[in-house]
Amino acid sequence: MPRNAARIKKPQPNTKAAGRRQAGVTSDGSVRLPAPGEGKRGEQGYLGYLLRQANAAVRLTMERTLADLGVTSPQFAVLTMLNAYPGLSGADVARLTFLTPQTVGVITRNLERDGAIEKTPHPVHGRIQQWTLTARGTSLLRACRERVIALEKRLASGLDASADSTVRRWLAGIAADLQES
Repeated sequence: MPRNAARIKKPQPNTKAAGRRQAGVTSDGSVRLPAPGEGKRGEQGYLGYLLRQANAAVRLTMERTLADLGVTSPQFAVLTMLNAYPGLSGADVARLTFLTPQTVGVITRNLERDGAIEKTPHPVHGRIQQWTLTARGTSLLRACRERVIALEKRLASGLDASADSTVRRWLAGIAADLQES
């Protein structure tokens, strides 16, 4: 370099930011995704993301738990709501299970084909079909619930009764509050 050439000082990297960037890079230069509980997938993450992440983990575990019974998580939700509120229409089931009416249509057709639910016309509004569980549906739901209750116990294993109640109240409150917005 010539003597009178200006020396440009290289900017020093912000070590905090560089550390964050480097944390997800492996020795071979590839990116390592954070595991659940790490970084933004942990306590530093947005609540909405953490709720979605937890929901995805629960749903996947439930799918695996119910697979040999031939029941999916959405089917379990439909069976549960029809058990709790017999005579619901497909539209009502969709609202309660957070599924689209089209998805509920497919699910109810499959559950009806398998003999788990049956439909009857509404006594006043003949075009509306009401769904109820059959004996087979009740039996299938009972088998599913045994497994889901075990999963629920696993979910709540680190909570005492007070904390369990607080979490349930908090989650229900979120749904109620955001529903009103």
